Amino acid sequence: MKLDIEFVRAQFPAFSEPSLRGKAFFENAGGSYTCRQVMWRLNRFYRERKVQPYGAFAASRIGGDEMDEARTRLARMLGVQTDEISFGPSTSQNTYVLAQAFAGWLAPGDVVVVTNQDHEANSGVWRRLEERGVEVREWCMDPSTGHLDIADLDPLLDERAKLLCFPHCSNVIGEINPVAQITRLARARGVYTCVDGVSYAPHGIPNLPQLGADIYLFSAYKTWGPHIGVMYVRRNLALQLPSQAHYFNADKLHKRFTPAGEDHAQEAAMAGVADYNDAIYSHHFKAGRDGTGRAACVSDLFREAETQLMVPLLDYIATRKDVRLLGPSSATSRAPTLALECQEPGEEVAKRLAPLGILAGGGEFYAHRALEGVGVDPAKGVLRLSFVHNATVDEVDRLITALDQVL
Repeated sequence: MKLDIEFVRAQFPAFSEPSLRGKAFFENAGGSYTCRQVMWRLNRFYRERKVQPYGAFAASRIGGDEMDEARTRLARMLGVQTDEISFGPSTSQNTYVLAQAFAGWLAPGDVVVVTNQDHEANSGVWRRLEERGVEVREWCMDPSTGHLDIADLDPLLDERAKLLCFPHCSNVIGEINPVAQITRLARARGVYTCVDGVSYAPHGIPNLPQLGADIYLFSAYKTWGPHIGVMYVRRNLALQLPSQAHYFNADKLHKRFTPAGEDHAQEAAMAGVADYNDAIYSHHFKAGRDGTGRAACVSDLFREAETQLMVPLLDYIATRKDVRLLGPSSATSRAPTLALECQEPGEEVAKRLAPLGILAGGGEFYAHRALEGVGVDPAKGVLRLSFVHNATVDEVDRLITALDQVL
């Protein structure tokens, strides 16, 4: 089965927007275009349901129903229980709240393990627990490749280790880490796991039971949804951690780690992500699978399309002696988030690509530790070329031509 790119692009209004005509978008890692299903639901909520939800009258009651629908359908896609999913303003904020909960649960001398491959959101908040007497250990990348070696992790997980935080995929290294293998090792040692899925989820909605993570976080605005963060916390862990919500919401699992409450409209619009996934599934496959099964089929389609698009770009980069690709050079072991160390600062290269119709990113991308870990000065930064399944062969060809002009 091959992804029908024309059908896919028809689901994204940005591709028919006159102001974006002729622009090839290669900064999806910073935030993806939004699908029409999400836009429609968001617009409808603001027009018809913009009242306090869960009330006695129809607009309020229906608004609450739509919020519940979003959580239920997303949980089915992820393969978890509905109340194990909660929404917050961003992944960074969700991780911050979780760190506050762990601060009240961990004892002085307990150990948290972090990496230097992470976005700062899944690193900095845990490192601050040192102020509470928690020992923080760092699982370090190979400085030449950016790879996290499980052999280096093993000795860090002793009897005092309580939590391991690591990325499913780094937003600059791009390598897809073997999450299931890592979580099995951690669980065997009695260590909980917190996985940052922000840079992976746009390339395939994960099956969380298969991954085995106790916490998994990603950003909906990078999976063609609204600007909110999605957080899964396994029930047995969520009930152990101190609630961060109002005391009268402490018995509601999906509210324990959202002290500010939900953005009603954006939460309801998350059902549009499920609508989009179902539309792709129905267009390509016969009916008969549940939400998790449909998500898996669609994710496989996306992954295959992205892998094929990566090959010519990686082949081209391999011919350049003036750039360094961070992370793996094989399309099968990475996500299509390619960070290049160029002779010029990354932001300057991105500026030179823009007049050629290539929309890319340049800078450090909140990954100071990861860049420093592979010998890149964050002040210089990298050029980041990122895309998802809705990119085309023509756009990749245009990118290669443009790179040839500016490098």
